[in-house]
Amino acid sequence: MGARPDAPPWLKPLSTGLRVWALEPYYGGSHRHFLDGFVRASRHRFTIQGLPGRNWKWRMHGGALALARESLAHVREFESPQVLFASDMLDVATYMALARDVVASTPLILYMHENQLTYPLPPGVERDLGYGMKNITSALAADRVVFNSDFHRREFLTAVEALFEAVPDAPPAWVLEQLVIRSEVLHVGCDLRSLDESREAETGRWGDPSAGPLILWNQRWEYDKAPGDFFRALFTLQQEGVAFRVAVAGSNHGLPTAEFVEARRRLGERVVQWGRVESRREYASLLWAADVVVSTALHEFFGVSIVEAVYCGCRPVLPDRLSYPELLPRDAHARALYPEGGLVSALREAVRDAADSAGGPGMPPWSLDWQRSWVARYDWSGLVSRYDAMVEECWERGAKGEGCKG
Repeated sequence: MGARPDAPPWLKPLSTGLRVWALEPYYGGSHRHFLDGFVRASRHRFTIQGLPGRNWKWRMHGGALALARESLAHVREFESPQVLFASDMLDVATYMALARDVVASTPLILYMHENQLTYPLPPGVERDLGYGMKNITSALAADRVVFNSDFHRREFLTAVEALFEAVPDAPPAWVLEQLVIRSEVLHVGCDLRSLDESREAETGRWGDPSAGPLILWNQRWEYDKAPGDFFRALFTLQQEGVAFRVAVAGSNHGLPTAEFVEARRRLGERVVQWGRVESRREYASLLWAADVVVSTALHEFFGVSIVEAVYCGCRPVLPDRLSYPELLPRDAHARALYPEGGLVSALREAVRDAADSAGGPGMPPWSLDWQRSWVARYDWSGLVSRYDAMVEECWERGAKGEGCKG
């Protein structure tokens, strides 16, 4: 589609793809991993404007100030963006107001990794609705709002409706309708194919397989992942005399809590890994060596670490809630998802089946190809065309003066 003769620079297409500015106030952790993957896979030309991934509350308050200033300072003639791609950490309304000399009416896509209306809080902490309101106003200021799972989208919209039903007066009933119109779901792209490079790597460092199947917990060491539930399930199997090894490999910021200290002591020699695995190749080796991956999460809007483990052949033991039913095909739910209160029995069965598939009698071997097919669709090779098409459609509708809402 050609641009109008008098069109501003952001409307003029490039044969090599569109100019996209990625605005990321929290350029670290999973946000950075996702954005870097998109940039590598995309046919569009990205410029990343980001801030270090720390101090998330300040990033939501002040990130727009810093990024707007950066946009104004670095723009050059004919290098204005054609599309903006921002994360939920950005105060979009503030950014667009401050950077209007650069971005003008440039269409903006807001990607919702998480939201602050439904993110679970530690016991005794009261929710600050100011952060949730920033999510709402950012979504309204964006042209398109993309959620990483249908579960996340539904939960956010339900929370918005409940919030405005409780306001003291002048409830903005129109907000929910607008959010429904402009929102959609596009699952997180994952760098799964790179994990295949470590499939034949040396896995001996992860303990002796004769000591039992290797159970993996690769979640963040935080309250919303409910690590205590996982440890109590392991203690039960331990008391029953079930043979297993365990790897606790998630990220930990700060000193371990008492439940982690106790678990490390009680599990003793069964532990083959305790803490973050820094090397991507080494982490992939652990995924291929593990037999079972467990989640006890209270919060999961998508679940990249679970997808990666399932791709590498770990048998999933996941709660039948949050995003997990959406991640897996329906015909896998009975073997992969456990009901409320069913963690111990599901984990016991998974450990037994893992041992059997290693050569013992019992159930037939688990099909790795079948399991990998559940999540292979989340690799960037299969998803990037949808992301790229979304960016191009947003630009085209903006070029027609339609905006890219809806």
